[in-house]
Amino acid sequence: MVAVYFSGWSTDTLSVKSPNRKIGLSVWMGKQLTYQLSYDEKIILEPSLIDLVLADGRDLSRNAFIKSHTLKKINVQIVSPVPEKRKIIPDIYTELSIIFKHPFEVQFRVYDDGVAYRMLTKYKDSIIVKNEVAEFNFPGQPLAYFPEIPKKDSGDMFQTSFEDLYLLKKISAFPASSLSYTPVLVVPETAPKIAITESDLEEYPGMFLAGTGLSSLKGIFAGYPLQEEIAWDVYSQKRVTRHADYLARTIGTRTFPWRVLIIGPKDKDLPSNDLVYRLAAPSRVPDVSWIKPGNITDEWITDINLFNVPFVAGRNTASYKYYIDFAKRFGFKHIMMDAGWSDNNDLYKIIPEINMDTLVAYAKEKGVKIALWTLALTLDRQLDSAMALFNKWDIDFIMTDFIDRDDQLSVELHHRIAKKCAAHKIMIMFHGSYPPKGFNRTYPNAVARESVLGSEYNIWSTKVTPPHDVLLPFTRMLAGSMDYEPGMLNNANKKSFRMIEGNVMSSGTRAHQAAMLVIYDSPIQFFAGNPSQGLTEPAFMELWGSIPTTWDETIILQAKVGEYIITARKNGPDWFLGGLTDWSKRDLKIKFDFIEEGNYKATICRDGMNADRYAADYILESFPVKKNDEYSIHLAEGGGFLLKLEKRKKMIMLFSSPLP
Repeated sequence: MVAVYFSGWSTDTLSVKSPNRKIGLSVWMGKQLTYQLSYDEKIILEPSLIDLVLADGRDLSRNAFIKSHTLKKINVQIVSPVPEKRKIIPDIYTELSIIFKHPFEVQFRVYDDGVAYRMLTKYKDSIIVKNEVAEFNFPGQPLAYFPEIPKKDSGDMFQTSFEDLYLLKKISAFPASSLSYTPVLVVPETAPKIAITESDLEEYPGMFLAGTGLSSLKGIFAGYPLQEEIAWDVYSQKRVTRHADYLARTIGTRTFPWRVLIIGPKDKDLPSNDLVYRLAAPSRVPDVSWIKPGNITDEWITDINLFNVPFVAGRNTASYKYYIDFAKRFGFKHIMMDAGWSDNNDLYKIIPEINMDTLVAYAKEKGVKIALWTLALTLDRQLDSAMALFNKWDIDFIMTDFIDRDDQLSVELHHRIAKKCAAHKIMIMFHGSYPPKGFNRTYPNAVARESVLGSEYNIWSTKVTPPHDVLLPFTRMLAGSMDYEPGMLNNANKKSFRMIEGNVMSSGTRAHQAAMLVIYDSPIQFFAGNPSQGLTEPAFMELWGSIPTTWDETIILQAKVGEYIITARKNGPDWFLGGLTDWSKRDLKIKFDFIEEGNYKATICRDGMNADRYAADYILESFPVKKNDEYSIHLAEGGGFLLKLEKRKKMIMLFSSPLP
């Protein structure tokens, strides 16, 4: 349904309300276009400027006045082919379009859970974007969670893997000399929390944020790469050695990325928010029936450190057959052959220890798919021939890695690779890359991204902790699915954690790791633990392998940013719950008022009696559940739980007629 309310000529303040009338937007034209936001009539974003400056002196605000505007109410549904949070996504908003005397337009969309704006240009010829003004000015002295990029002694300040801790500090204390990528979560004293991010990034650099010394953030963008060099290393990549003094060279008639403010009155409103997905360009993949993600194994973190096997473990045919057998045993759809199966710089140079034809045939016999890691520089160089090779091997999922940029050229690289993969019916995951920001709606075969400080950091650092894990659903996950790669089977508390390469530990309990399967959005969910250890715990692995990765619905039952969260997800008739806590033990109560009528069998993995001392201690048990039942659960320090609710089918009894 689309209803046009009015259009006309105006230079006065334009005001728009969200469908539930909680969020208010005011827009006016002074020296520059200015907007302001309110919630329940209280200002939550003070007057903030918007502008787009072109290299030839043309810009949105120069000698500009509002020529006309239109206001629409939109109420439609989006059907997600690869649902991260829900299959049917309501898309309900009020849209204000402002048309200027010059060939510029600005669109605002006001939702019940956020506000977004984007600029449009309507030039016949190509344009060069000199700069973009994106201001976010807040009242008072709010805090914010910043994924701040560590300062570098030299090199490109925009070169980053997008894998940093979220640090809480006052916005006014975040310096102009530092950069943070998005999402950034703003935490006012009383007003709703606001996450700043973007959506629909194409032929344009991503937005970073810098401070101003005030309670204000401003958008910062990587300049167009004028010179690049290849840094030849184990993992070679292109690095920018000189940026232009402009941001992008692009077509003159286009839309620009959405600037997104997700608004969460309650903490539990944030993790289930899918505003970034709604704002993205619709799918460009005509047939999506072949896109079938699921659970997958990986060996990168454990370095194929298998044991109790009759062969020398490593990157060889015997080890990958072992992974295939493991996947078959516990219901995993794929195994990943990670970095090292070929020369990183040539996909055709397979190492002599691997017979790919043998592995492909063996996987097909077992009904398991092989996935392959690639280096992005190599994949892009060999793109056409690589696709043909992967099709020959029946590869339907690949990972590509080490891009570490989001300037215009690297953004175009993502689109180029995803488009080519879609043409060959191959799913793709980007590592060493910026968050998806709606990319997965435009290319549903781009099933997930990394851009998160996840399990692999346990190899060499102490950064990954339960407080960090619990913070991710309220921060990074707001920009789309993330490949954290849970499944560590060596678990440790604060005192016992050690960095041990090949025998990697995780901070927090085993049940904490299991909970991530439900709490983290990722349509292709990795088990990154050691399969040799998993085989000694078959009941645990059977539960792990039975958890879906796509969802019909998502509900956040309880949550507090960075402290704890309980998520409920539905897949078919069944429900799945996950709970995480930080280093604080908690006693929580779950009321099953959200499930349908009928009888359910609950299977739970929860912290064991001694999980505070021995973090790998867990309990697996089953019990019946029906609607409105209550269940009390204890979470250990760094603990969690995974709960599976299987709906029982009704029993139909057939009786013969009684004998005469």
